[in-house]
Amino acid sequence: MVEHGKKANLKDVQVCHIHTEGPAEYTLPENAAHFRSNSFFTGANCRKSIAEGTGDFTPVFLSEIPLIFHRGIVRPDVAMVQVTPPDAHGFCSLGTSVDCTRAAIQHSKYIIGQVNSKMPRTVGDGLVHSSHFDALVEGEMDLPDHKPPVLSDVEKKIGQLIADNLVVDGATLQMGIGSIPDAVLSALMNHKDLGIHSEMFSDGVIDLVENGCVTNARKRIQPGKIVGSFSIGSKRFYDFMHNNPFVESAVDVTLVKSTPSLINTSL
Repeated sequence: MVEHGKKANLKDVQVCHIHTEGPAEYTLPENAAHFRSNSFFTGANCRKSIAEGTGDFTPVFLSEIPLIFHRGIVRPDVAMVQVTPPDAHGFCSLGTSVDCTRAAIQHSKYIIGQVNSKMPRTVGDGLVHSSHFDALVEGEMDLPDHKPPVLSDVEKKIGQLIADNLVVDGATLQMGIGSIPDAVLSALMNHKDLGIHSEMFSDGVIDLVENGCVTNARKRIQPGKIVGSFSIGSKRFYDFMHNNPFVESAVDVTLVKSTPSLINTSL
């Protein structure tokens, strides 16, 4: 995109996005005449441009980002998304990121799909028929590899205290990414009938699933399913997600607030 923008001398292109990985060349000063970044959920690669005033940050709850598109506050001309190859019925999957991606493509004039065979196929709201894309371009690449952190003794103790005192059998878990959520999850190996209904989840759930601790049997919303709107982790995690009917992608997981026994481990 950046190479084309410079070659074609494009002007004033606004790049709207949530967290992205990589160098984010569209934020560099030498590309300021061509691109301006607008982060709805920012990462380290965009913070310098935001601090220097060459990039923008729109503060908004993650669950409300789809409303930016649904209400016409932002009207995308082009949506560029990464998808799995089409299945036998022609459906691509948005894989690890459904959160605001589906809303963006629903309201874009032109949709480009980067077909990546390394993207895990997930079911649920992330399935989009190939006929909806204006262009599908092959672009195989490794996904960001975020291995679980090595936990310190203090983090393990915090996780154990939360697991022992706040999480009951049958609880539904909402979590973030990082050492404390992972410490809590690693301390839940003796729990039963846990459920996952979270805006995101990562490697920490795999051992709980394989140990039989996560069944989702006592969830009132989408029982029997791990539900999340975006995910990032290791290759082991992406392999776990791929074609796994136990995992379902959902645009809006805010209904979890009405689920009893909710434990938020995003500390």
